[in-house]
Amino acid sequence: MSATPERQALIIGASRNLGLVLADELARRGWRVIATARQGGGELQEKADAWPGQLTVESLEMNRPEQVAALGERLQGHQLDLLFVNAAIDRGGDLPIDEVPDEMFNEVMLTNALSPLRALEALRGLVRPGGTVAVMSSRQGSISLNTRGGFELYKASKAALNQLMRSYATRHADDGHTKLLIHPGHNQTPLGGAGAPLTPEESIPQVVDVLEAQAGAPGLQFLDLYGKTVPW
Repeated sequence: MSATPERQALIIGASRNLGLVLADELARRGWRVIATARQGGGELQEKADAWPGQLTVESLEMNRPEQVAALGERLQGHQLDLLFVNAAIDRGGDLPIDEVPDEMFNEVMLTNALSPLRALEALRGLVRPGGTVAVMSSRQGSISLNTRGGFELYKASKAALNQLMRSYATRHADDGHTKLLIHPGHNQTPLGGAGAPLTPEESIPQVVDVLEAQAGAPGLQFLDLYGKTVPW
């Protein structure tokens, strides 16, 4: 990514936690950031007020394709250096998969796997040649690292996300975009729990270091916040 202050990013899902800190960190580094939230106000708007003209907020419910399409229309003419989808929910906790209700399964898979890829497909045309398309994943989605029990639905949704991103990268192999799945570490968020070893303020600057360092790299990579490859 260029070293000019005109670098532009669109962050899908920035109202709190990792997405909020990501938007703020990019703005701090001189990026022009468009960040989405399902509802206006809150901490994201406070960040936007602190970065006038540099961080702007758009309303978006990612699970509604018509809203994603409308966002794309509103942003026509933008040339993004980074399109980053950060969205995930956890439902069911340690429920074994045979106890997960249909509605819960559908909600988690829609939010964590299907909607992020729909958003990438709908918005990828805004990304300039040489730009980066990235999704917040998790080592919980690694099949080879799944050696401990629990959180079966969440793990399955992240594995599905990774597989769909692999298909996306294959289908768009010649578009010139860097493609990344990012594991941000185990963070103190509602998903990660209060006992997690990292805070978003600690992990996200390293995530941004990885995003900036990988700009222009070919193919799809699944990396952690230190730039190390996460096994599929």
